[in-house]
Amino acid sequence: MRKKEPESSRDLPSEMIGPKKLTRFEKARIVGARSLQIAMGAPILIDIPRGSESPIDIALLELDQHVLPINIRRTLPDGTSRNIPLRLLLEEERGR
Repeated sequence: MRKKEPESSRDLPSEMIGPKKLTRFEKARIVGARSLQIAMGAPILIDIPRGSESPIDIALLELDQHVLPINIRRTLPDGTSRNIPLRLLLEEERGR
């Protein structure tokens, strides 16, 4: 049986691990992984504007447009972890 993911930032668990926004390290990891996927031939999820031909530029645009279906796993030293949908962290960032 699979646990239901929170639908909005109001549904984030009160015991959420870490900050309620995307950290710069998580952003770097997402952009790096996605740009590697694009460079290896993965389908692009947005319309590419002229002049944005670099996989890194495309990955940044996809992140800015909130089209990446990614979950962030945050882990504590004791081994407990929580999966948080990327869109919820981006909503919190935009709300500030």
